This record gives sequence, C-alpha cells and structure tokens, in this order.
Amino acid sequence: MDAQCNILVTADGVYRGDKLINLKKIASEALDRCKESSASSVQKCVVVKHPAFITSSDASSSLQTPWDELCDIWWDDLMDGVSDECEPEWMDSEDPLFILYTSGSTGKPKGVVHTVTGYMLYTSLTFKYVFDYHHDDVYWCTADIGWITGHSYITYGPLANGATSVLFEGVPVHPHVGRLWEIIEKYGVSKFYTAPTAIRLLMKYGKEPLQRYDLSSLRVLGTVGEPINPEAWLWYYDVVGQQRCPVIDTFWQTETGGHVLTPLPAATPLKPGSATCPFFGVQPAILNEHGEELEGEAEGYLVFRKPWPGIMRGVFGNQERFESTYFRKFPGFYVTGDGCRRDKDGYYWITGRIDDMLNVSGHLLSTAEVESALSEHPSVAEAAVVSRPHAVKGECLYCFITLKDQQEFNRTLMDELKRKVREKIGPIATPDFIQNAPGLPKTRSGKIMRRVLRQIARNEKELGDLSTLADPKVVEVLFSQRCEAAA
Repeated sequence: MDAQCNILVTADGVYRGDKLINLKKIASEALDRCKESSASSVQKCVVVKHPAFITSSDASSSLQTPWDELCDIWWDDLMDGVSDECEPEWMDSEDPLFILYTSGSTGKPKGVVHTVTGYMLYTSLTFKYVFDYHHDDVYWCTADIGWITGHSYITYGPLANGATSVLFEGVPVHPHVGRLWEIIEKYGVSKFYTAPTAIRLLMKYGKEPLQRYDLSSLRVLGTVGEPINPEAWLWYYDVVGQQRCPVIDTFWQTETGGHVLTPLPAATPLKPGSATCPFFGVQPAILNEHGEELEGEAEGYLVFRKPWPGIMRGVFGNQERFESTYFRKFPGFYVTGDGCRRDKDGYYWITGRIDDMLNVSGHLLSTAEVESALSEHPSVAEAAVVSRPHAVKGECLYCFITLKDQQEFNRTLMDELKRKVREKIGPIATPDFIQNAPGLPKTRSGKIMRRVLRQIARNEKELGDLSTLADPKVVEVLFSQRCEAAA
C-alpha cells in the first residue's frame, strides 16, 4: 500500500530448510488486508509455481494454495504464447529503479528509493573492484535476493559484469551443517560473500564439517550486514580461507546502494574487525555530538561529506522523513546513524548504531565492543547487547547470549562472561543482566533487530511493526525468559 503497487508477484510455496512455507497463503492474507483499505491499488497477483512443487505432487497438494479467480493468475498461463523477444524500455538516468524497505528507528520501515543509472554504475564498479572479479571466477553471495545485499551483489552488480554466480535457496545448516562448504566444492566457488551471523552459526560446529570438502578454489572472502567481531573474522580467515584468502569486511547500507567502506583484495592491509578505508570517491568524516569534525584518532558519528552515484534519492512519499533522518542532524553531511572510530592508521571501525551506544556512568560504550568480548567465550555462539535504564548508572548493559550446541547456561557461565568483559574492556562495562537466548530476532537479511531487544529488556510489550522479522515467534520466547533481577 505504501508503494502504491498494482501487481504482486509471488510463488505458491517455498522451503526454508525442511519447513514447507505456504507463501501464497501469506500473500493472500496481505492482499485481504489491502482490500480493507481505500489506499490499496493492487489489482492482480501473479503466482509462480515453485519447481519443487511441480515435480512433487505430495508437496503441492499439501500447500492448499488459496485462489481468487478475479485477482490471481499463474505465471505459466500469463507467459503462454508470449514472444521470446522483449524490447527494452528506455529510461531516464534518474528514473526510479526500485523501492526497498528498511527498518527504521521508529519501528516503521522506510521506502528507500534508488534510481537507474547511478545505482547500477555503483554496484557494477564496487562488485568488480571489491571482489576483484575476473571472468573465470565463480561468485557466490548467500544473501536473500529480496534485501539490498541480494539486489546489489546477487542481481545488479554481478549481472552488469557478466559474472558466473551461484544462487542459493535454503539455510546454511540444512540438510547438514556442511551445506555451504559442499556447494563451494561442487561449483568451484572462488569469491564467497556471507554475513557474520552465518559465520558465527557455523563456528558452533567447529572445523570438522569443513575438513570433508575441498575449499582450495576460494580466493576472496567477504562479510556483510553488521560489524564482524575479531573472533569470527579470524575463524573465517584461518579455517575457511586457510590463511590465504583476504577477508573483505564491507560497510554499507540499504541507503548507500553499495560498499562505502571496504578493503580491496591484496591491496589493503587487513585488520580483523575493521572496515578499513573508503571506496573510490567516498569521503567519510567523524563528528562529535556538536557536529564538529574530529581529526586523527577519534570516535563519534560516522558521516559522509559528498554523495556518490549509488546513494538513495529519497524515502518514497515522505521527503520530510528523508531530510530529517539523514541530513538534518548535521547539515551538509549524510548521517549514517552509525558510530565509528578511526585509528592511528586512518582505518575505520564501525562501533554499532548510535542508538546502540550506551552511556554507563558517564562512559560511552559500544554494544559491538561488548558483544565481541562476550563472543570470545568458547561456549557462546552469538551475543547481542542493548541498554536498560538504571537508577544509578543511567544505563546498564542487558546481554542476550546464544550458546553453542550442548552448552549449559548457568551461574558459572555468567560469572565467566562478566569476567571476560571486565578483562577485555574494563569494570565499567560489566553486564548487569545476562539472558539465555535460544534465538535472536533477525530480519531475513540476518540483521539483529536491537530495537526489539531493547523493548524486551525494558519489558515494553508494545513492539510496533515486526513485519521485517524472519521469525516473530523468537520474540515470545525471549519475553518469557527475560531477566527481572540483575545477574
């Protein structure tokens, strides 16, 4: 409704691991909600038959695909008799290319608008140079195509370079925990791009699943989606890349269209956990709370001074939100919303969203820094840290911990985790609350929704829009196990 669409394209069903999801049923429920609103303009729903359901009568019959004869039409019927030739539609350089919705700090997603030429130029160039792509390479990005990483680095960037790409539908641990490594061996993947959350998930299972497969084809490893903690970076480099593949830690956003901070393979000396340096033409700066630019070694707000071809052109239908979110806080700069520090070598380290920075007794702490310390414990698969109000400190740390298989959550573990953080950062960063989290609320692209975690920590039941969550049931589990008393 927000994008004023009049056609929806979907599929009858999809597999998520071994779970069969009735996608058309979900789409029909959404269309029913649209029909209840005068703002809806949807007229037709085009449904693609999933190949697995065409060949398997058991799967297709269990779907019980809902159907509205006035609205729904099968893709195959629509394409029957259509010419094999399709003349391109010539567009203006600044015509809209797509709208992609990204989570907002208010909980209401924003419709980010990208345009034809600038976006495609930027994804083409960043793909070519950041992954050092050559025509004999086989490239694989594991992201969901529906999110910005899939748009930029599965679809537009690789296709603009004529790249040989692997497309993957599934999850990393089905039908077995070596699934990704099996595919790398099978297709001779040389450039591999995935998320830190996937790396940490696979770390739980150790080296043994990798040792069954030949990963010698790998040349470049990339990460995307969130800052990668040094422990995961080193495991990726040492175990997956066998200490011969550079790890390209890319920082960018839905709004930037493509990489803005990134090393270049074999050209940029690497530091585990650092996004290193700006891409060509990108001019980052670090500002303090008063908008003053900081020189040399510094920590503060990450902003960019001048636009680049792939930058967003607006928030669909809401110019005011576009200006207030990205430009009003520090006039003359694009505001990323992320905190950042620059070291003595001029390298940039993303410290997390600014609203994920904690002020504990006057000390500014980065949630990413605390999460990295917690993740170094051998029992921890993943950690997420948010703030919780504290009567004395102002804010304190509330930590969500996902354990590796067969590890036990108990008082001994909590004491070890608190000691680990004290040793790594300092006593001021000692967690007040540590909650066992069998799963974390994530978007389909793998990003942890810390807004939701903050609300769980504060026992705020009005969660707002959860439409971008991959598994909303995780939220119920976390609420049922939340900590009432300090650890």
